Amino acid sequence: MDLKTIKSALEQLEEERKIPRGELVDVIEQALAAAYKKEYGKKGQIVRTRFDADSGEVTFEQVKIVVDESTVRMVAEGEEMKEEEVPPEDTRPRFNPEHHILLKDAKKIKGDAKLEDELVFPLEAKEDYGRIAAQTAKQVIIQKIREAEKGGILSEFKGKEGEIISGFIQRVERGIVYIDLARTTAIMPYEEQIPGERLVRGSRIKAFLYSVEDTPRGVTIRLSRSHPKFLEKLFEMEVPEIVAKTVEIKAIAREAGSRSKIAVASTDPNVDPVGSCVGQKGVRVSAVMSEISGEKIDIIPWFADPQKFIAAALLPAKVLEIQIDEERKEAAIEVEAGELSLAIGKGGQNVRLAAKLTGYRIDIRGAEEEPLEELTETSEQEETEGIKEVPAIKEELAEADEKAE
Repeated sequence: MDLKTIKSALEQLEEERKIPRGELVDVIEQALAAAYKKEYGKKGQIVRTRFDADSGEVTFEQVKIVVDESTVRMVAEGEEMKEEEVPPEDTRPRFNPEHHILLKDAKKIKGDAKLEDELVFPLEAKEDYGRIAAQTAKQVIIQKIREAEKGGILSEFKGKEGEIISGFIQRVERGIVYIDLARTTAIMPYEEQIPGERLVRGSRIKAFLYSVEDTPRGVTIRLSRSHPKFLEKLFEMEVPEIVAKTVEIKAIAREAGSRSKIAVASTDPNVDPVGSCVGQKGVRVSAVMSEISGEKIDIIPWFADPQKFIAAALLPAKVLEIQIDEERKEAAIEVEAGELSLAIGKGGQNVRLAAKLTGYRIDIRGAEEEPLEELTETSEQEETEGIKEVPAIKEELAEADEKAE
């Protein structure tokens, strides 16, 4: 391979695979050293190569470690280096003149030499490495480039964990979506997809990067569109007040593809957190809903008072009475008889999301009627995910907020 070809290959790898030039040169040096040692080296010899990518010049060096009788086991002069009976407690390596140099000899070459120093001796450059040595060099280069590429991918995407990234749908296979991220391919498992969403090959897609793993088979990147954090990050992209920390998302409860509830609070009394997230004429929340295939989103204000928070979470149903058991995290709710089905929601969804959002088990009943136990409580897994969700609020909550102030 001539210099022009080598330089071209280095530039291509640096540009396309984002591998730094220094790492590529190091890979070539290791490969050349391995090839030289295989063809011309001796047992125990340390061979080091210097490769100048600009000039194409290659130099070879032999490295010897400075030792003395306290750090190595010596063999009598003239004897072959055969196995000896060595006491188990003696862990010193056997002296090898190709690997070691005695301190007294090292000082003749370098006056200030010390134990464990490295002394470098030039080796004769060789042009013909032979077929086996060339194959060895090729394998080392391929392996090292893969390692360098893997390290670059791991470093790049590990820094993006917890963020939204975009790519192109490469294929869908056995329920798993493979997404092309240019440098690598990520996967979106079936359970992390939005139910009923149509994914078209070649189309651009946004997803939440929730896991980057270094495995023996390479870097595995997992994406999600059903994760509650995906909804949070979408609102961050649409609502400047969230980025500025004027508005804070306190909790999210989500049933991907169907409905979500998101609770928000403001650190500035002059800023309406719900209005900020909804946007003028609903433009901000509509943009988020459009990205998640029309999933309905209820946005409510967050309250430190659990009674107010639970009442807000159950909207649009109007709560008449709430009894809270703080220790057991349970709430008994009474609503008007005509609003019982509204409070529970279709298939129990409204009360189920309210329970996830608030972290309370909710028992709900209509006024002057037998109680209906209709609620779920937040699972440990959902709580560790940290974030929950809720809808746009009515005038009653605004009035309650003003009274609280």
